[in-house]
Amino acid sequence: MGQCGITSSKTVLVFLNLIFWAAAGILCYIGAYVFITYDDYDHFFEDVYTLIPAVIIIAVGTLLFIIGLIGCCATTRESSCGLATFAAILLLVFVTECVVVVLGYIYRAKVEDEVNHSIQKVYNEYNGTNTDAPSRAIDYVQRQLHCCGIHNYSDWRNTHWFKESKNNSVPVSCCQPGISNCTGTLTRPADLYQEGCEALVVKKLKEIMMYVIWAALTFASIQMLGMLCACVVLCRRSHDPAYELLVTTNSYA
Repeated sequence: MGQCGITSSKTVLVFLNLIFWAAAGILCYIGAYVFITYDDYDHFFEDVYTLIPAVIIIAVGTLLFIIGLIGCCATTRESSCGLATFAAILLLVFVTECVVVVLGYIYRAKVEDEVNHSIQKVYNEYNGTNTDAPSRAIDYVQRQLHCCGIHNYSDWRNTHWFKESKNNSVPVSCCQPGISNCTGTLTRPADLYQEGCEALVVKKLKEIMMYVIWAALTFASIQMLGMLCACVVLCRRSHDPAYELLVTTNSYA
């Protein structure tokens, strides 16, 4: 009966090691996705520390490759030292992912204040040229999120670009798709996106942070199961003489 329990735990451990390798790739992908998306929205978010959860996620993903290798070797060779190391590293990663969850919630709560603080400044720096980073960022966001202005298209009236251009129009990135000959003129407001960008940028950044939080929670749960299985195998091995005899016999065979 004891051997069956150990065998079941070992089988689960092997399966979890495979999941760890898959999880490593997924976590690295999520971390990279956060970096790439942040690059598109970084002008609206000045606090670079928001990337800390993404950095940790990538580090954890890389570490999971190593954990999977250690776990497979320890389970196959039935090494007490290897299993103990495996469980200890899993515990460390579990704690790290709990930290990621906490940081994720902290920075997610700060998103709205950060965007509110910086978005007016970014719109005032707009000059309508592709060589200017703030201009490219605004045009990209307006096209991707289907929005115009901070709260609506009328916010453009208060920008330096609008006052200097004196053509009573907003950037063509405010034009709705499918509208032919749209020049951004305010005399045809129906051609423009009606929703402002501020709320949509906040929503997008919060969604990205939630991806990080849910990924950390999901894989932390899997690692908890891995720790429990490793501990079961170690405890059974130290207290079950029949299992020790089985291991010794297999080693000499």
